[in-house]
Amino acid sequence: MYKYTPPDYLNIDDLLTDEHKIIRSSIRDWVDHSVMPVIEKAAQDHEFPQYLFRELGDLGAFGPFIPQEYRSAGLDYISYGVIMTELERGDSRIRSAASVQTSLVMYPVFRFGSEGQRKKYLPKLATGEMIGCFGLTEPNHGSDPGSMETKFTYEGFHETYLLIAGMDVTGIGAFG
Repeated sequence: MYKYTPPDYLNIDDLLTDEHKIIRSSIRDWVDHSVMPVIEKAAQDHEFPQYLFRELGDLGAFGPFIPQEYRSAGLDYISYGVIMTELERGDSRIRSAASVQTSLVMYPVFRFGSEGQRKKYLPKLATGEMIGCFGLTEPNHGSDPGSMETKFTYEGFHETYLLIAGMDVTGIGAFG
């Protein structure tokens, strides 16, 4: 098995703590063993290996800076950057999925949601049991989330819907 050891042209290692290096090594090993062997075929087949979401959750890659009380890792933002860098090395889709789950779904719930919403959604998002999304493009506004006009009406057809439009999470508790 090939072990990836990148050059450190910018002396980043000098800026990282031992904890950051352990996190990087863990994520790097996971990418080498779980992502690299399957990602090319998944790309060629136009598929996303969804089972990796649970593994990413087990690794603490979702919302790593969210407090542990919500089943997240409770790490710092540098750890988040280290994790995303290693995931990106394996595949941009994997990194994108993890960063959307973290920054566009979990963080707004943590920052702007009620305590009830945090307790309901963050643990399942942190473990990968629930997959969040963010609809960025819509007619008349393109990729400007501040101008989004998306509306959602819960019809009771699915177990849970979670929609964050324009970073307004006040209605999340009504879905579920």
